[in-house]
Amino acid sequence: MNNRLKKVFVSIATTFTLFTAGASLTNIKPAHAATSDEASSLIDEADTHMNARYVWGANGPSSFDCSGFTKYVYKQALGVNLQRTAQAQYNSNKKVSVSSLKKGDLVFFGSSSRSITHVGMYIGSGKMIDAQNRGVIKESIYSSWWNLVGAARVGD
Repeated sequence: MNNRLKKVFVSIATTFTLFTAGASLTNIKPAHAATSDEASSLIDEADTHMNARYVWGANGPSSFDCSGFTKYVYKQALGVNLQRTAQAQYNSNKKVSVSSLKKGDLVFFGSSSRSITHVGMYIGSGKMIDAQNRGVIKESIYSSWWNLVGAARVGD
């Protein structure tokens, strides 16, 4: 009975240790709207790539696809690593309503939340900067060729 009690205790202690160690390793911080300085840094970085060529699968610095562009801009401006694809960026960041968009938030397009095909970075006044077949441009988030599915705020 004494050995059995020791095994139970060791098992509980090990589980607790692994759980707390794993929780601290994830280093998850809550999502927040970019501060005005962060938003300015993001937009300034994005602006330096205006008219860069669109190339499917490219992630900078001279050509981009949509998610490669947002990934590159966040990494260069804030040191934040985003997922590689538009769908993964949508899935991995905190969803926000379009009515509460802040500069620096990501806006997503596609046929549904399970079929995201495009991402851009919100820059205010109903506009985004994105990489698409015309290259890196600024355009309305309400264009006839995009179906706005949702928005997300990047955590730090």
